[in-house]
This record gives sequence, structure tokens and C-alpha cells, in this order.
Amino acid sequence: MKIFRKRLLLLAALYCTSLVGNAQNNQTIDSNIIADGATPRLIARQFSFTEGPATDSRGDVYFTDQPNNKIWKYDINGHLSLFMDSAGRSNGMYFDRNGNLISCADEQNQLWSIDRKKKIKVLINDVDGKKLNGPNDVWVSPGGNIYFTDPYYQRTWWTRTKPEMEAEKVYVLLRGSRTPQPLIDSMKRPNGIVGTLDGSQLYVSDLNGNKTYRYTINKNGSLSNGELFVNLGSDGMTIDNKGNIYLTGKGVTVFNSQGKQIAHIDIPEKWTANVAFYGKQRNKLFITASEAIYELDMKVKGVE
Repeated sequence: MKIFRKRLLLLAALYCTSLVGNAQNNQTIDSNIIADGATPRLIARQFSFTEGPATDSRGDVYFTDQPNNKIWKYDINGHLSLFMDSAGRSNGMYFDRNGNLISCADEQNQLWSIDRKKKIKVLINDVDGKKLNGPNDVWVSPGGNIYFTDPYYQRTWWTRTKPEMEAEKVYVLLRGSRTPQPLIDSMKRPNGIVGTLDGSQLYVSDLNGNKTYRYTINKNGSLSNGELFVNLGSDGMTIDNKGNIYLTGKGVTVFNSQGKQIAHIDIPEKWTANVAFYGKQRNKLFITASEAIYELDMKVKGVE
């Protein structure tokens, strides 16, 4: 679809610009995180634009093909199957502790919860009567608070041509609440988001600003102590059990918790949108990349 081709070109240009200063490091590989001799393996290429990988308690990974309005499942045995058709144009996703799939369903600019029987519950429909820009990526804290980014990307399936919200923000939907609370409104285009296993820190990417920030998550769900993590934006992101952060765009770039680049994983596609760990041991990196999906054997494990 034209809108996604244009988005790919724009995102790739922004990302490549931000990498210029670190070009000499682009091929670095840390042997402590990637399995010996492992290289990215193509699983399938039959999609229009893959996004939103989320891993369930079994280790199966679910992902979206947003232009085709579908959610797919790739299980621990290597079987690919369609999980849901007419999926609300789902984008970023994440499983909560109860096994519900939390989805950024931007067909109607909503946030969904999808249970094991595929029953849909709309968690957020609007904010004070105004539609969200288009929920993009999401992370659920150990305590059940839902953090999500809300950038504006014009979609071909919308009738509107401009946002109803005043800014592109980061929100939290506190557990048991029906009203999201804005947390960050200073970014150009918030996109990728992920938190630490203990729920103490949150990483958020400003894709158009070519930066990723780190925040302290307070007991009441609010954020404080925001600081620049790295001068690099990201579409989607994940974290491993060593605290390393995986940013996407042109391949996958990995930083340790101090913000030092320790690896860059080349993916032979136009754009790498998102990543997640999956498998029985959570030691396989699942990569959504344009029209394809890939996997890579790792020494580290995910914490999804």
C-alpha cells in the first residue's frame, strides 16, 4: 500500500541519518548475546508490513500484518497460522499477566484486550470525546498498568485527515481505570516502548527526534527522572534478561543498560519494525521486517 511504502522511505531516511555518527560500529557483534555462528533466518515472506510481536506464556509469538488487517501466530514448534482476521488494524501488542493480548487497534484509534477465545474488549475508545491519534506500541507493567505511545500516521482506512489531539503523547492506563493519563507530550513522534522486568524503568523512543529516553516508573504509575538513553530512534523495541535494549529501524541495534552499542544485526529488508523474544526458553529473537519475519538464536533470553 502506498502509505506504508512512503512510511518505509521516510523512516529509513530518518534512521540512516541518525546512524551516520556510529557508522563504524554498525557491524559489531557481541558474542555474549548471539548464539555462536547464528545468523538471522527467514521464516516467511508473505505479508505487506509486519509489526507488533508479542509472546504468550507458552512461548508462542503473535504479530500483525496491519495493511491486511490480520494477527498471525508463530508457535514454538515452527508452525505459522492465522490467529485473527479483521483485527482492528492492530499494530503494537503485548500480553498481560492474565493472558490477554493488549492491542493497539488503530482502525478506530482504540486500545483492545483480546482474550484466549478471541473475545474483544475495548479498553479505550476516546479521551474526553476526542479520538486518539493512533495507538502504536504498548507495554504492560508487572502490576498491570498499560503504557502506550500515540503518534499520528495518516492511514488510508481513515476518513479523517488530521488529528483531534493536540500532541503526540505517551499515556498510561492504570489497572482498573477506563481513562488514560498523559505522561509525555514533548516528543516529536513517540513510537517504540518497553519496560524492565521489575517494572522500575520505562524506555520510550522518539522516532522523528532520533532519540530514545529512559524514565523511572513511580509506584503510582507516573514517570520521573527522564534522561536521554541513546541518540537513536526506534520503531519497536525489546529488552533481554541482561538489561540490553534492542532498537529497530535499519536492522536491529543493541545497547547495554549504560547506553553503549554492543551489537548491530543486519536484516536484509527495507525496514525492521519490531522485535520480541520467543520460544520455550525465550532465547530466540523474533524480528518483524517489512514483508517478512525472521528469527535469530540467542544466548540471552527475553523477559516478555
